[in-house]
Order: sequence, then C-alpha cells, then structure tokens
Amino acid sequence: PISPIRGDQKLFQSHDSKSNLICCITFIVTVIEARQLVGLNMDPVVCVEIGDEKKYTSMKESTNCPYYNEYFVFDFHVPPDVMFDKILKVSVIHSKNLLRSGTLVGSFKLDVGTVYTQPEHQFFHKWATLCDPDDITAGCKGYVKCDVAVVKKGDTLKTPHKTNETDEDDIEGNLLLPDDVPAERQWAKFYVKIYRAEGLPKMNTSIMANVKKAFIGENKDLVDPYVQVQFAGQKGKTSIQKSSYEPIWNEQIVFTEQFPPLCQRMKVQIRDSDKVNDVAIGTHFIDLRKIANDGDKGFLPTLGPAWANMYGSTRSYTLMDEYQDLNEGLGEGVSFRARLLISLAVEILDTSSAEVMCSTEVQVEGVPNISDNATGKIEEFFLFGCFLEATMIDRKIGDKPINFEVTIGTIYGRLKRKGGDDEESELIHGSSDEEVDDGGDMTSVSSTPPMKPVITDRNYFHLPYFERKPCIFIKSWWQDQRRRLYNANIMDRIADKLVMNQWIYGFFISFSTFVTLANNDQNQTGKTKLDRERLKLCMQELENMGQQAKNMRSQVKKSNVKDKIKLAQNFLHKLRFFSDEPQHSVPDIYIWMISNNKRIAYARVPSKDILFSSVEEETGKDCGKVQTTFFKLPGKKSFGPAGWTVQAKTELYLWLGLNRQRKDYLSGLPNGFEENKAVKGPGIQSSPPISLMYTMKQIFQLRVHMYQARSLFAADSTGLSDPFARVFFSTHSQLIISSQVLNETLCPTWDQLLVFDNVELYGEAGELRDDPPIIVIEIYDQDTVGKADFMGRTFAKPITKMSDEHYGPPRFPPQLEYYQIYRGNGTAGEMLAAFELLQIGPAGKADLPPIDGPSDIDRGPILPVPIGIRPVLSKYRIEVLFWGLRDLKRVNLAQVDHPRVDIECAGKSIQSALIQNYKKNPNFSTLVKWFEVDLPENELLHPPLNIRVVDCRAFGRYTLVGSNAVTSLRKFIYRPSDKSVSNWSAMGVYPEKKASIWYVDRCQIGFSLIMFSALAFINSLVLCVKMNSVSLTLLQPDDEKGGKGKKKRKKGEEVEEEELDESMLDWWSKYFASIETLKEVRMFNRELEYQFDSFEDWLHTFNLYRGKCSDDANVEQNAADEDRLIGKFKGSLCIYKVPVFDEVSREMGFDSNMGMFQNIPHNDPVNILVRVYVVRATELHPADINGKADPYIAIKLGKTEIKDKENYISKQLNPLFGKSFDIEATLPMDSTLTVSIYDWDLVGTDDLIGETKIDLENRFYSKHRPTCGLSASYAMCVILTSFKHIRKSVLASTHGGLCSLKKQTDEHLALAVLNRWEDIPQIGCKLVPEHVETRPLLNPDKPGMEQGRIELWVDMFPKDMPAPGPALDISPRKPKKFELRVIVWNTDEVVLEDDDIFTGEKSSDIFVRGWLKGQQEDKQDTDVHYHSLTGEGNFNWRFIYPFDYLQAEEKIVISKKESMFSWDETEYKIPARLNLQVWDADHFSADDFLGAIELDLNRFPRGAKTAKQCSIDMVINEQDMPMVNIFKQKRIKGWWPFVARDENDELEITGKVEAELHMLTGEEAEKSPVGEGRNEPEPLEKPNRPDTTFLWFLSPLKAIHHLICKQYKWLVIKIVLALMLLAILALFLYSMPGYMAKKLLGV
Repeated sequence: PISPIRGDQKLFQSHDSKSNLICCITFIVTVIEARQLVGLNMDPVVCVEIGDEKKYTSMKESTNCPYYNEYFVFDFHVPPDVMFDKILKVSVIHSKNLLRSGTLVGSFKLDVGTVYTQPEHQFFHKWATLCDPDDITAGCKGYVKCDVAVVKKGDTLKTPHKTNETDEDDIEGNLLLPDDVPAERQWAKFYVKIYRAEGLPKMNTSIMANVKKAFIGENKDLVDPYVQVQFAGQKGKTSIQKSSYEPIWNEQIVFTEQFPPLCQRMKVQIRDSDKVNDVAIGTHFIDLRKIANDGDKGFLPTLGPAWANMYGSTRSYTLMDEYQDLNEGLGEGVSFRARLLISLAVEILDTSSAEVMCSTEVQVEGVPNISDNATGKIEEFFLFGCFLEATMIDRKIGDKPINFEVTIGTIYGRLKRKGGDDEESELIHGSSDEEVDDGGDMTSVSSTPPMKPVITDRNYFHLPYFERKPCIFIKSWWQDQRRRLYNANIMDRIADKLVMNQWIYGFFISFSTFVTLANNDQNQTGKTKLDRERLKLCMQELENMGQQAKNMRSQVKKSNVKDKIKLAQNFLHKLRFFSDEPQHSVPDIYIWMISNNKRIAYARVPSKDILFSSVEEETGKDCGKVQTTFFKLPGKKSFGPAGWTVQAKTELYLWLGLNRQRKDYLSGLPNGFEENKAVKGPGIQSSPPISLMYTMKQIFQLRVHMYQARSLFAADSTGLSDPFARVFFSTHSQLIISSQVLNETLCPTWDQLLVFDNVELYGEAGELRDDPPIIVIEIYDQDTVGKADFMGRTFAKPITKMSDEHYGPPRFPPQLEYYQIYRGNGTAGEMLAAFELLQIGPAGKADLPPIDGPSDIDRGPILPVPIGIRPVLSKYRIEVLFWGLRDLKRVNLAQVDHPRVDIECAGKSIQSALIQNYKKNPNFSTLVKWFEVDLPENELLHPPLNIRVVDCRAFGRYTLVGSNAVTSLRKFIYRPSDKSVSNWSAMGVYPEKKASIWYVDRCQIGFSLIMFSALAFINSLVLCVKMNSVSLTLLQPDDEKGGKGKKKRKKGEEVEEEELDESMLDWWSKYFASIETLKEVRMFNRELEYQFDSFEDWLHTFNLYRGKCSDDANVEQNAADEDRLIGKFKGSLCIYKVPVFDEVSREMGFDSNMGMFQNIPHNDPVNILVRVYVVRATELHPADINGKADPYIAIKLGKTEIKDKENYISKQLNPLFGKSFDIEATLPMDSTLTVSIYDWDLVGTDDLIGETKIDLENRFYSKHRPTCGLSASYAMCVILTSFKHIRKSVLASTHGGLCSLKKQTDEHLALAVLNRWEDIPQIGCKLVPEHVETRPLLNPDKPGMEQGRIELWVDMFPKDMPAPGPALDISPRKPKKFELRVIVWNTDEVVLEDDDIFTGEKSSDIFVRGWLKGQQEDKQDTDVHYHSLTGEGNFNWRFIYPFDYLQAEEKIVISKKESMFSWDETEYKIPARLNLQVWDADHFSADDFLGAIELDLNRFPRGAKTAKQCSIDMVINEQDMPMVNIFKQKRIKGWWPFVARDENDELEITGKVEAELHMLTGEEAEKSPVGEGRNEPEPLEKPNRPDTTFLWFLSPLKAIHHLICKQYKWLVIKIVLALMLLAILALFLYSMPGYMAKKLLGV
C-alpha cells in the first residue's frame, strides 16, 4: 500500500498548474444532415465555428432536409481551461457563395467544456436545435444532426454502438444536450450588475506620473478601468471611469441566452483602457453550476451583491509584466489585484409577450447605487503569524539577507484609524512594516526582519531562527461574512472524515452540528439569496447523504463493494463541491520570500483554512496549527525543471479572526516560549509579540530506514539512473548513496539505516508526539560530471516515541510503507521506507532501543535496515523463459548483432544465451534458466525485477541497449491449483497433459473450422460436458434452434416472411447486420489485444527503453513514449518458493529442463501465410488544405512492403477499402505487421496519416487461437448471413454455393464445442470468434493523438499445412444501375398565388419540379399549366432519373468533381429520396415556390386513391401510415400532398399531386426505353386542359363588368366626375365672353 501522509504527498504542487499547461487538443465535428429547416426553396450551408476558426460544408440546393456527412477537425495548442471556455457554434446559412454572405437561418452554441464532461467526451448522432439569435420569439428554426467530440493527448475516441435509424430519427429524444438539461429550453435574461471596485493597483510608472504632473499640474490616478463580461460567446462592457483607483459604475450588462445555458462559466474582467492596448487588471470566473440548483426544489442562478476578489500578478507596476497571463485568469494568481462588487440574477422570458425584445444583443443599462451595508457589517480582523523554521532555501537565490512578507488584500486590506478616516496602505518594502495607532497600539508588522541565510548543504540554505521565532500581525477591516467560510469548513471536515473512513459517524454528527450552527446564526446583514438557497441545499444534501450512508453500511457485500465505493466517492465529490464558496469574503493570504528587495517565491493560504471560530467544527483546518509550507516560483517560472526545486520550506503558524476574538490566538503554538513585544508602555498587555523566545526544547534521534525504490525517473541517456536519496528534517540533511554494484538502475535497493542524532525540536513533548514535523526525501541522479539531477520528491511523517514510552507493539517497530514520489505534477516512482523519531531522555542514548541488524563488513560503516523492520525473507526460485528479442533499433548509430539479456532481482542475476546473429534469428537457443533469491514473504514488498539487454561487441565491449523494470511480480507467482476442482486426467477422459490442450497440432486445423483427427476426441469432450452438468442443448447447431423458433412463430402469429434476395447477400450483408446485432461477426471497437489481455497467456512482451524520460510526463506517460522505446524482449517469468511442489515434480512427463514451462512449442522459425483484410477507415485526420484526404493502404511486414497507391480514394475521411493482401512471412523475423494509411499527393511525397502495429507472434502462439476466427455457425457454402431486412439467419462458412443443412454432423458438434470452449473446466479458455477489430491510427509526429481508426482482421496459416482456400471477397459493393420513372399526371387544390388583372380571379400558373437527392443539377420540370383557377393542373409528364444504387446500404452513389479544379471525382453516398415541388411560374419575376414533398424511396407512405383521401397526415403522422418500398413494389400510383410552412411556422397543405412511380433496373430500362416529358418512345397523351388563358376575350361583358364594377369602380367614378367638371368649366369659359358682350351691349 502507498502511504497517505494526510495529503502532504502533494504539498508542493499547485492546484491548477496542470490546467495552465499548453497541450494538444483536437475538436472533431461531423455534420451528418439537417431536418425541418424553416424557409422556402433553401440552399443551405452549415458553418462550424470554434473560437476564431470557421469551416463550411458544401451547399445543397433546393432542400429543407440536406444530407452532408462531412467531417471537420480543429487542432488547438492551448491550456485546457482556455480550450474548454471556447464556444462551438453550429449555424445554417441560406444561399452563401463567394459574392454574398448568405442569410442566417439559425444557430446553436455550447462550450467545449460541456462536451468534455460527457461520457467518452463526445455527443454521438445528436440533433442540435437551431434558433434565430435576432428573433427569440420565432421558435425552432430546424435541427442539425452531428457528432461532436473532444480529444486530448492520450484519450481514446470510442464509437458508441449504433442504434436503429428509427431511434435516431426521434429528434426530440436525441437532442444535443447533456442528460440533465430539459429538451425545451426557454429564453432568459442574465443581469450582471457592476457596482464598484476597490484596491486597484498602479498601472503606470512613476516617471509617467511625473510627466503628467509637469504638464497638467496635478497627479491623478493613472488607471482608467472598465469591466468586461464574457458569456456564451458574447461580450459586454461598462463605461470607462477615468483616473480612478476606486471606480463606481452602477451599471448592469444584460445577456439574452437560452436557459439552462450550455456555457458553464462567465468571465468577469477589470481592464485598464489604453489608447494602444487595453490590459487586464484582474479576472474572476463565475461558475453557474455553483450558484444554481436544477433539482425539484432548486433555484435559478443568483449571486450577490457580493465582493469578488481578483488575483493575478504582483501589484508593483512594470512596463513588461512577465506575469500578465495571471491577470487574464491563466494560472494561479500570486497577489491580490482588486475586488469587485457584483451581482447576478436571471429572469425567464415569456416569448409570447409583446414587450419582449426579439434580439439577443448585449445591453448596458444603469442601476441604482447600493448601500454600504448591503454586503455585510464591516468588522476588524486580526491576522497573526509566526515563522518557527525556514529551511531548504534554494542556494541559487544567493546569500543576501532574506525576509518574509505577509499580505492580505491590498497588503493590509483597508486600514481604519481610530480617528475614523479610511486610508489604503502603501506597499511596504524592507523594514518599513510597522504602524502605530493613536493609542500606541501597533496595527501591523507585515514582514520578518531580514536575516542572512546559513549554508545547510551544497543545495540549500536555512535561516538561523533557533530560539527566536519572528512574528507578524496585521489588522484589517472586511465585511463580516464568516458564515460562508464556516459552512465551507464544516463541509471540508465531513469530507476529511469520509477520506479517513469515519464517514458514518461524520455524516450524522456533522449534519446535526451544521443544522444547529446554521440556524443559530444571528448575523443577517449582507445575506444574499444565494446564501439562503445554498444553506437549504446543503442541509438537504447532507440529510440525503447521511441516510444513504446509513443504508449503504448495512447493505455492503462483496459483490457490490465496488458500487458502494463509487457511491462514497460521489459523496466526497459533492462535499468538495459544496465547500467551494462562490461568494468571496476575506481575501486569501500571500506570503512572499524577499531577497535583496526582490520577490523570489510565494505561498498562498486560503483565508478559510486559518479562520478562527469558537466552535471547533467551524474552525479552519490549519487555524492555530503549525503547518509545513513550501514556497514556489511565480507564474510560468514554476513550470518545468526550474519549478521543481523547493524555493523554501517553512514551519508556519497562522491565526485569523475578529480582533475581539484574539484572546487565545497563541494557544496553538508549541509551548515553552516567552513573548517579545515592541511596544512599551500601558498598551503592552494587548499588543501582539514581534517575536517568541523559546526556552523549552526536546532532543530526538531520527532513524530513517530506506529499503528500496521502484519505477524511478530515467535521468540518463541510457534510460537508467544512478539514484541516491537526500533526507531533510528540520535544519539537518544527510545523504544516502546507493552502494550496489549495479549503479545503473531504476529500482535501487538501498537497505540502509540513516541516523540523525541530537535533533532539537522546540515545544512540549506531547505536541511533538502527536504532530511531528515533516520529513522531505529527494531523489537525485548522480553524474560523474556536473551536479546531480533532480529525480523526484516525497514527504513523510515519522512515528514518534517519547522517552517514557515502551518500544514495542503495536506502534513499534515501524512497518515499511510505500511513499509516492512526485516530479512536478507527475508521478516519478515509489519509495519503500519507514521513519521513527525517538526522544533522548535524561539518561542519554543509552535508553534508546538498540539497532539490531545483520553485520556486513563489506558495506563499511553503512548500517542496514534492522531486523524487525526489514521484511522477513524466504527463498524463491525465479524461472525465466528466454524466447527472443524483437524490433531492436540502432544504438549509437550501430546495429545490434550479438544481444544478451541480463535478469537481476534482489542482488542476484542470470544471463541468457548469446544470440549469435540477431538478423538471421532473434530467438534464444536456451529457453529456460533459473536462479534463486531471497524475497520478502509479503508479496507487496517484493523488489522489482530488472531486465537489461546488452550488445556484446568486439574486443570485449558491452553496450547497454535498453532496460525494463518489472515492478510487480504478483502475476508471475506460481500458485498450486485448487484440488477440489475435478481433475480431467483422473477422470480418464483426456489422458494428455492438462497445460497443453490448447496447443493442438496446427496440421489438424482447417481454414473455416477445426477438424479433429478422431471422433473419439469429440465424444470425449461431449462426455465431459455431460459430466460437468453442461446441457447438451447448448451444443445444438444454430440452424435447428432457429428453425424451431421460426415454426413456433408461424403457429402463433403469422408473420409475413420477406422474400430472400440472394443478390443482396454477401460479406457486407453480414458486416452491416453485425454492426446492429453483434452476433454473426463480432465487431470489436478496440484492438483485439485489448479483449484478450494482449495475448500474453504464456508469452509476455516486455518493452525495452533507452533515453531520458520526458520532463513534463509521469511514469505511465513515459512508459508509453515511443521515442524511448528501443525494442522488445519476449519471454516470461515464473516465481515460486523452493522446494518445488511435489505434485508438480511427480507429474507424468515433467521435463526438468523446462521447469514450470512445460509443453510450450519450440521457438524455431515458422513459415506462415499472413492474410490481411482491411475493411475501412473512419474519421481520418485531414491531410489536405481542403479539409479532406486521398487515403490509400500501405502494409509492411519484415522486408515485404505493399503500397496500394493506385487505388487511392479521392477526398474521403471515411474511406471504404474492402481489400485483402496475402504476405508470406517467417516468424520470428517478421513478427510485427504495420498497416498504414497514407494521403496521396499529386506533387511531392505522400503524407502519413496514421499507422497501427500488430504483434503477429503473440497471436500465433496464443491459446486463444486468433489465427483464424471461429465462425458462429457451420455450412459448406458461401457466407450468407442475416441482413437487417431478413429475419432468418443464414448459416455461413467461407466457400461458395447456396445450401441448407438439415443433418447434424460431427463438424457441427465440433464447432459448437469450440464456441463453448471457455465453459470447460480447468483447460477451457475463450477462443477468438470471427471478428472485425477496430484499431487506432497513430502518427509518430503527433504522439498520443489518435489520427483516425481502421477496421481490419488478420488470418495466419502455417505453410506446412495444406494451402488455405482463396481469400474472402470483401471488395466494396459496386452500385447497381436503376432508373426511376415518375409520371406527374395531375395536381389539385394547389394554392392560388396570382390575381387576374382582367377578371380579378385567383389563379396560378402551375408546374412541377422533381429531382433525386444529391442530383440537384439534374432537375426536371413539367410544362406550365397556365391560369389554373381551381388549383387543378393537368400534365401527363414523365421524369426519368437514372442512378447508381447500393441496395444493401440503401444509398445512392454519386461520383462527381467537387470543383473545376479537382483532379478526379469524389464518391458520395446519399439516401435515396425523391423531391417533388410545385411552383407558380412568373414571366417577369422569379417563380414562386408553393410546396414540396420528399419521399424516401425505401420507406414512404402509400399514395391515396383519390385527391379527397390525400391529407397532411401523410406527412405529419407518417409512422401511422402504410409504408411502401419502391424497390420491392416496383410500381405505385397515388396522390401525395405538397406542404409548406405558414407564417406561424406550422406545416400546411399547399396542393396535391397525382403521380406514378416506376422503378426499373438498368437492364430493364434498356429493354423498354421511354421518352422524357411526352416524347417518344411511348409518348404520353397531351393533357385535356381547359383553355382559360384568353377567357376574358371570349366573355368581354364579364371582363368589362369586373374591370368597371369591381376592380376600378371608384377610379371610374372619379374620372367621370372630373371629366364632367372639365366639360362644365370648358363650356363656361367658352360661353362666358359672348354672354358678357351681350350683357354689355344690352342685347
């Protein structure tokens, strides 16, 4: 067991340093199709956008249900946190081309982090709901079916089992949403209110301030802050407050987004406005999961108003801030930057309301000011700290005086004088760290006195504090929100009890305590809604967990213990989640180590961990306790080897609480000290001390028992290390140097006792017994030149014995335990050791227990681990099977010719025979050797076994090739079989050897089945099965059982048996049927080795490594590093106690030379025929700039290399190969098969996409017999299997001809026995069935990143057997030519779009357009039926659509060039769907789209007999209608509806069409040709259309009546009145002169 040291194993590591490391992340999106897109006659394109990268699918013309099946890959090299905050946006755009951007139909977005939290980090075949961001009231705009996956280095992308197509077509049940998100999401407004900020740092240099003062005459604040909020891919900004360190905004930023949002975090930044470049001052993330609850009694996201503390780079301004990334939220902040008063609220919108704004644009509004008491009452806090020890100070810092500075907030927070004025303290350097209030009471001492360091050893300094321990104390004022931190501390305590297996007690006690304390809290000032809701949630969850824990304790059994452990881990995860308080209060404390006025290293202490409370459960875990604190470099300096060095280690005492509670703030310190106070006078009693003088100390002896280590870091180029350990305790350090002869090792056995004498520790003896200081052990690699290299570090606490205690059980002597070694953030091995701290009493060392142990004169003064602590040893024999070496690479540019293997364990070793010529035969001549060693009886303490391969060169030179350390020997330990199991040999059934039944003579193995040489053997097996109570019915052939079942079904319910179409049945029928049923052919979604334990049932493969390990990887990652892999050793181990078991040695035929490796085959070369079947590749990584690839297969085995370059597949990322290759090979020389996929390039060399390597040798010799998979059933005919339309399974084998076997034969029985071989006791094992395995494709240039997957299987046949039959034909199906003839007879009830200008009647000029999906360029139109007044149209028009069709896959195959610049055609497979549309023809404008229908030719509703019976239900309720397959029906005639969406986005019927569909094969179409339209041959009659085109001319009175009386009535009246007035006026003007003359003349 690995010893847990109270979490101290990772004391030195940053909690989020891993999340800040740049890594390779691949985002994969497959756009399959879209459905129900809103719009008429669309040309949709799908845009996939991640961050700033966009990729587009091809454009599909005139369809609302486009099919794409296009694959996109996005590669990023960013920290995971940055990647997970990126937004994936899937948009559908209408009519996008080079000249126009297109119209957005709808979009869908979610963050990458949501995808990564899904099972297998992916969404598979899910439907994304599209919404219009500019009109949230419009509802759903359609659906896009896609696959989304995130792959990091080392992740394996698994394809889930494919569901039925009908299940996937259930859009509502397969939405692209996490499981806990409802299908229908509502729109909501997120109100982020920004009130004010405090404590902003300087953002300009003092030089700029002086320049500004010289020109302007005043020196104002040189920061222009504003707040920026990012959420769901949108940004909102407040106004800019000029020149203000305490800006006040009182603004709110409003986001409109669907709820629940698929974006987990909201990013809030304070930024400084600058004319050149705005920079971030501080960043805070709001995790929406922590401020909301989606349960039945949950609550919407809510926050504050509360202060958010922001951390980042140091507060001192520099022109080039090297820690600026910290201000952006990348990495752990090293200083307090500012705090921001914010609140968040969510309002669900009623989209049906007229007041709701349609747009989702971000809005910025003003809000009223908030009162000062809204966030809580301001209280005076007191922080006290004491530095008891400062050691392990890196000597690189130099010997300048060193001091420590403690900060909280803006150094002291907001200091409040007694006079009532607030003043923010300035940054304090050096010794200017004391402030005294008016009464003489000191308010702060923030740093220790500078002190010159003292040399500890050649790596570290320490500060000579000795008896005088410096102290610091700070008074500050903060809002009193301790309740939040108290609740978090209670949760942490419950979680700690859960870790220590005290969880039942912890839940019930802590639950009652939590409820009591939370309800008794009287401080209601500043409580927010989130405080109240989280309190209810925590109480509810604690109660539920307590009840479940009580039930779990009584229900735990051996069978369900894993499930219960998983449940307990779920409890722990919940408790840690609730302990993370989203609303901040008191800022965290930073401790800086300063040397020569330069900040060197820091440590961060959460304020809640040292917060004091009078109630123990509420007190922080480190409050009033001495803690070991490690200092680290800030920012990116802490990454890599530079950051692994400890900058300083301190023993630090901290206490934080209200000033009025500081009565017992010194009570947790080790006793025996006197206070030294700086203030003299009347206030001396209340003044804190500036240092403590210890008068009491204890003397101890520390004994470090270092036994061994394993799996250490490889620090040398040979792949090994020369390890030694350095132990640090207090101010003492001592070296442990390995004295073994073999210095080059990764698993050293030191077996040393290290004694630290006269260790002085300050404090009372009882305190030191319960909580002794930590021991630090560092592992180094010794180099002959230069300094030692750091390899790793671990921590331990000793078991303490006081002078008055007895040295005996149960505590003493201490037991050896494993301690995990860490190197940075990765593991670097384990160390087996024990530690004890013994007090030296008044009598001196005479009272100490004597050191008993074996005396070893040769080892000199080095003491071994004493008896009682060192493990009890027994004599073991280790037998080694030396089989051979494989794939050895060059060493120092020279080939390996004469290798040898050395095996070492526990100081003893053995050598293999020398391979005389590695190229000719890499196997060993002597198979088995053994040696005896003394090993611990406790198997957990067994030392590792080292495998080293050396090359014996000329002149007696030896070169290390590579090595491997077998850290666990448990699986190689021989254990006698259980005697209670029935013995087959004793039964007399099978007298041959038990261990060799699996190794049947391969001359007796046929190609498609195993034929045994004698029927007696079959009868024996059947007899054994009977004797073991295995029912013989299990051995009945599948065809009989299937036949009986079928008869029963026929009697019960007369199921219509579909006709067997022999033309559809081939190997691909079995393949596609097996994908769904997983019966006929086993479809393994991983490598075959993964399913059968790498075929290491008796022959194991040990990888050999050479070269230095990677600095940023752990042990497991380095073990998988291909760059360090130098070769492989094949063999095995067998470990057992001596003497040898009697029953083994007495066994009949026991060969003493082979030891436990009886009846294994010889390792002589074997000639074999290897047959490789490559089915297809999926999700290949794009290799061309167009986002596609031109893949082809390359196979290499030994010296044989095959490149199928001529048969490359153009522009495909999911190519279907269907190829088989025969290669002759010789084992063991040709043991590694490499299958590669290359990208064909017209110019230049072809690029490797990925490759996979298969070990053929382990497969050939494995007892699982993967050489040729066992068929599920037997027949002497061609492979004909169950197809998804065929209910009866047709038996299969591998030769030709149809047949049906009714008679049960011995072959049936033999195959059935082999398929049940794993059920046979003792000797049974699972045999490999007929299968297809899926293997990942890897590229050496992109290690750990999967570049796609390949489906294949491999058969192997020994050449000394009869030749196998011809290879199975798996060539891709060739499409069959079909011709679809569609006759459009009539239309009816077509909507009328036009108004007749003469008659005013509604009419339409109707024509019908049709095409097959994917062949939009082959659109065909009928002629136009003009001036239809009733919606009736008569056409008698024939469409002819020839196409290539794969009937088994139900896909149309189209081959065409993507563009005019394409070199060759690209093949597409598209569902067979017929599109029919009805249009209204216009002469001077674009034709008007009226309606459409899409018919799936394999499954569409039967047409109605009459137009009246044709309804919209044929489209809406398609599943309830009788369905037709035109490929089987051949000819059908009927009425189908045209549909379109109305203004309310609902489907309505817009017409009906009478059509006749006739499906013919290519041969039938040639025999009976027809003409398009109404042309020859077999022309159709012209339709009898009513002549309504010139109807107005035939009835002029009616036209005039319409024009005058209806359409232009008032216009005619106005014109007549105007004409009359003009006539009167004309008459008046005409007659007026004569009339006036008459009047004047008096006539």
